[in-house]
Amino acid sequence: MNCKDVARLGERVYEAELPNGLSIRVVPKPGFSRKYALIAADYGSADTKFTLNGKTVTTPDGVAHYLEHKMFDTPKGDAMEQFAAMGASPNAFTSYDMTAYYFSCTEHFEENLRTLLEMVAVPCFTEESVEKERDIIGQEILMYEDSADSKLFEELFTAMFRHHPIRVPIAGTVQSIAQITAETLNTCFDAFYAPSNMMLCVVGDVDPAQVVRIAEELLPKDRKERPVPDYGPAETGECPCHESLRRMEVSMPSFALGFRCELPEDGWESLKWEIAADLGAELLAGESSALYQRLYEENLIDSDFSGGFECVRGVGLVSFTGDSAEPEAVRDALLEECERLLREGLDEDAFRRLKKSAVGRRIRDLDSFESICYRICANFFDGVDYFRFPEAYAEVTLEDVRLFLEKTVCPERMVLSVIEPKERD
Repeated sequence: MNCKDVARLGERVYEAELPNGLSIRVVPKPGFSRKYALIAADYGSADTKFTLNGKTVTTPDGVAHYLEHKMFDTPKGDAMEQFAAMGASPNAFTSYDMTAYYFSCTEHFEENLRTLLEMVAVPCFTEESVEKERDIIGQEILMYEDSADSKLFEELFTAMFRHHPIRVPIAGTVQSIAQITAETLNTCFDAFYAPSNMMLCVVGDVDPAQVVRIAEELLPKDRKERPVPDYGPAETGECPCHESLRRMEVSMPSFALGFRCELPEDGWESLKWEIAADLGAELLAGESSALYQRLYEENLIDSDFSGGFECVRGVGLVSFTGDSAEPEAVRDALLEECERLLREGLDEDAFRRLKKSAVGRRIRDLDSFESICYRICANFFDGVDYFRFPEAYAEVTLEDVRLFLEKTVCPERMVLSVIEPKERD
């Protein structure tokens, strides 16, 4: 293993790549009783079309999430029960671009790591078990259909993007999951759960060499070609729709105001663009901004109002969300304030304060084992070493932020998604 000291952050990282292509990162935390392990596949709900070994495959929406459910079936039984017997707390998640399985424990780390790796090494499901899971996932989908928060962003993405599969809910639809079979799941497992398409990250007082030995013992030995996803044509030009309105059983209107942005293809430049976007959102409408104070005093927003940047393989957006009786007034005020800032110039001192504060938050996040593992894997799949984030922040300039606001926060790239109470006139 390669041992790397990150002096600026006071961290040590052990790195390895196995012959089968699996990437491993171990971040020791001497003296801590808690241990945390996460294994992630570079595979999410957006990966419904891909090419592998010269063959193009198209799958129904929701396969990645469906597969996440079924991976807890193992030759030894239910993995959840195995973790519980060893005192571990396991879970998993599927996002648009990643599927991850993880556990935390204070004892029996080796046994729990073995359970985690055995779980993702070999699929163990039948047509009967897949059919049984269909109703469970269908109920989960219907629950999301009744969630205002979920629908708010689903409507935003549908209005903002023409082609990208981010338009489709992560779990798919009741109609799409009806098309998923055991063969579908096996096809996607073979493509995306190859070690060369995965990363294992461990944080805690553990022996890095032991982690490598267990992974070498339990995971497949062959190195496979990685699939090449196809997300459709590039999203260019104006958003296909600029407003979305849905009425649901909510007490007051909520909104998501999004601005679509284009991302650099290079991972490092994309990370810097993300930082510039977050800082731009803070300068424009963060809690310390003049706009935030004015909107709050005028009761147009409340303390839940927030903004930030998010991206999914090839597409990105900066969004502002909250509750408001007049979301259109918030939209207009935000556009006007951006025009003013670009005309009069951004505050250099405020930029420096916000950047220093953002770096400080990232450093404090190093106390969170969960955050470390997630960020290491997410950045790795994007081609970036997570522990270089201080360098990325240092390279972002006020001009980068100005350029981001100028290119992105404009009516052509804007969508306002609103959820209103059903009884509102």
